[in-house]
Amino acid sequence: MVTEPPPTGPPAAPPPTAPSGHTLWYQRPAVDWQSQALPIGNGRLGAMLFGQPDHERIQFNEQSLWGGVNDYDNALAGQPDEVFDPSTTGFGSYRAFGDLHLRFRAPHQQPVDYQRALDLESGIHTTRFGSPGRQVLREAFASRTADLLVFRYQAEQTEALDCDITLVSAQAATATADGPARTISFAGTLGNGLRHAAVLRVAATDGQVTAHGCHLRVRSATQLTLLLDARTDYRLDAATRWRGPAPEPVARATVDAAAGQPYPALRAVHLAQCNAVASRVRVTWGASADDVVALPTDVRLARYRAGGADPGLEQTMFVLGRYLLHSSSRPGGLPANLQGLWNDSNQPPWAADYHTNINVQMTYWCAETTDLGDSHQALVEFVRQVAVPSRVATRNAFGAGTRGWTARTSQSIFGGNAWEWNTVASAWYAQHLYEHWAFGQDAGYLRNTAYPMIKEICQFWQDRLVDDGSGHLVAPQGWSPEHGPREDGVPYDHQIIWDLFQNYLDCATALDVDPEYQATVADLQSRLAPNRIGRWGQLQEWRTDRDDPDDVHRHTSHLFAVFPGRQITPAGSPEFAAAALVSLKARCGARDGSPTSDTTVSGDSRRSWTWPWRAALFARLGAAEPAWYMLRGLLRHNTLDNLLCTHPPMQLDGNFGITAAIAEMLLHSHQGTIHLLPALPRHWADGSFHGLRARGGYRVSCVWRAGRVTDFTVVADRTARRDPIVVRVNGGDVLVEPAMPPPRP
Repeated sequence: MVTEPPPTGPPAAPPPTAPSGHTLWYQRPAVDWQSQALPIGNGRLGAMLFGQPDHERIQFNEQSLWGGVNDYDNALAGQPDEVFDPSTTGFGSYRAFGDLHLRFRAPHQQPVDYQRALDLESGIHTTRFGSPGRQVLREAFASRTADLLVFRYQAEQTEALDCDITLVSAQAATATADGPARTISFAGTLGNGLRHAAVLRVAATDGQVTAHGCHLRVRSATQLTLLLDARTDYRLDAATRWRGPAPEPVARATVDAAAGQPYPALRAVHLAQCNAVASRVRVTWGASADDVVALPTDVRLARYRAGGADPGLEQTMFVLGRYLLHSSSRPGGLPANLQGLWNDSNQPPWAADYHTNINVQMTYWCAETTDLGDSHQALVEFVRQVAVPSRVATRNAFGAGTRGWTARTSQSIFGGNAWEWNTVASAWYAQHLYEHWAFGQDAGYLRNTAYPMIKEICQFWQDRLVDDGSGHLVAPQGWSPEHGPREDGVPYDHQIIWDLFQNYLDCATALDVDPEYQATVADLQSRLAPNRIGRWGQLQEWRTDRDDPDDVHRHTSHLFAVFPGRQITPAGSPEFAAAALVSLKARCGARDGSPTSDTTVSGDSRRSWTWPWRAALFARLGAAEPAWYMLRGLLRHNTLDNLLCTHPPMQLDGNFGITAAIAEMLLHSHQGTIHLLPALPRHWADGSFHGLRARGGYRVSCVWRAGRVTDFTVVADRTARRDPIVVRVNGGDVLVEPAMPPPRP
């Protein structure tokens, strides 16, 4: 326990202008959870902050608090395969953990100079208010190193921090306060047997702390530091039936360890860690006017929605996507779900699950390109573990002799499979296994993790593909997700299977293994039913030519081969690339040759995740202006005041996806070359990026003026190869010898 001395001076006064850098800030407290509260997270544990002066509410989550059955047990018991029905399968959902409340005695009616802010580079949330002599400063962050939530309160007047503190379980567990220990805690067990616990501790204060019933009372303090941890006994390990150590002892030990450190030390370590991650990648283009930069974030967004230019706000969306992924995904933990890890409901939309037909994949599109490969590890391990029960479920559904595995559209943290079978789900997962190696070049990971799993998924399709009578192989009973009937030979399936086979061949070649099976896979790939161009010049969504040019359905599944796949490129397959562009423009509402923009997109196509996918598709096709319009459309139509994206309701795949799309506009590396500024819109005529990643193990930086590259560097920091590489720059190809990274100190 640390009792800090009285502060040497008052808290810093609220700044008269906007915070610098990429900071979300507001002049009013948050009222609404999904559109106004601001998120912090350490990759496992997170919170949404409201910044209310009189009644501080902090809603918190831990990523493994899930209801529902252990699907591994169901599969082993031979449960019959059936379409998801929550009344019979008990798929479950992600749950809210609880709320921390601080109710202050001294009311702050219409607080003076109020400001709340979230610095996306430091990960520190601040709330400031009060006139001179009565100022209050609150800080909050989610520490990775200490592995808990940290809250700091400072005030110039002692009565300003007089408060009652309560900890409320969202699962109806009873809280207990301990005055001498200065803690509040609760523990409980869900209906599925999952144990959970939360522990709050007053780690430091210059005031008095007493227990009253189930809450703590603080009096006569000018500073107050709170530590909060929440855990379950879940473990991402199918072999243990998803169970690990009891949560409460671990939570108490975590809080006790952090309580031995003064607040400045906890803050300094957190700041260094977050700044290091933020500084890996920088992007900039143009400059927002000073009077625009000085506006609160919600006012800037309203101005942007009305048509005002604000390149700084666009760049903040890029930074926010990286911040959210780092905050909701880390090695050793679960991957980010549909809401990252933030959730205030026990019945969240779509269960806040892992959707395998676009959403979980989009969440991680930015991981490698923007140097968050460590966050990507969470998805890799998740796939490795859910494969265990999925193998059993796949045999139950497709036959006892089935090799490999696949999954349904929805997955839970227990390997649960729900809703329609998405038979290419595992093949799409395999792309992420491959990409983690392609960017990171870890030979041990490729040999021991990625290659065996990708080969196994190839075997599933080796057994499942059927000859259509003309010598072509087709996937039986395929589906263009959430659109149209099931039938044989759906291009969405074939494009993902082609990608799977190509990824396998690349991996096997790199390892120099399995020449006979390489030949088998190459033969299967060559015999896949090809993509087709339809009657109005479109890339067909189905094998039969029945696409409707007026269809504005949200999914663009038949364009997977353009992005995130690599089968169709303007250089390698120009006719199919042109057809893909026709389909994409039509899905975006462009008619009779009219230009595509955010205003042509309407109806079902205005979804949080549709804009980023289409931005990335346009970027891959070299269509810079439409790509930028998709970014603008996301901000104007499907972004809330806290800059979180909304389907509606709030879903974070759009935030993650737009970061990936912006990276695709600035850098390509999927064709074996590094292509600088492949889709640069005219609004971004001058700019730079630093630290974007290219496949092969390269870090790339670039400066451009008037739309032309003036300087660039390629650093080979994750590859042992020293061969020159081809860089496409300003319309031509140059052979470049990569620079070596500086020696580590």
